[in-house]
Amino acid sequence: MLTTTSSFGADAADTLAAVAALRITVFREFPYLYEGSLAYEEKYLASYTASPQHVVVVARDGDTVIGAATAMPLTAHADDVAPPLAAAGYDPARVYYFGESVLLPAYRGRGLGHAFFDHREAAARRFGFTTATFCAVARPADHPARPAGYIPHDAFWTKRGFTRRDELRTTFSWLDVGDAHDTAKEMVFWTKELT
Repeated sequence: MLTTTSSFGADAADTLAAVAALRITVFREFPYLYEGSLAYEEKYLASYTASPQHVVVVARDGDTVIGAATAMPLTAHADDVAPPLAAAGYDPARVYYFGESVLLPAYRGRGLGHAFFDHREAAARRFGFTTATFCAVARPADHPARPAGYIPHDAFWTKRGFTRRDELRTTFSWLDVGDAHDTAKEMVFWTKELT
């Protein structure tokens, strides 16, 4: 049986090892091509236990964690995220930032992606945020690692009410599969006004 549950702040601590493993597995795929490490993941994910306004959503098949999504107040996220939104006129204190959404391939197409957004949007509203946002990597259409038949998630995100904001960009750095050094990747923001 497939289930999704939300945990907030310190209550999410017991799920983070499974979330770390999922991030490494799923983000290895195009378009992220992320060569992850458990040491980095443990440090990064520990921030989700820092506040009761930080949420970790976990999808399970029985007792097995098969997907996860995260979110936190924008003001609690890394410095690379808030400045482009603030420069565009958003009040960072009113924005809830959606982090990763990772799901094992065998479980895609079963509504869990929608559940991840439902949980995070509910958390944003619960805490009084008026805007939800996330950013996605902008790989070129002719990237050599792009699989044949690859379909980006843009249509899904649009269906969820998010708008791609090409004028709002930042960069994140990480190690691509097969590379020796981290490189900066351009990230495009998507936003949604919560009502």
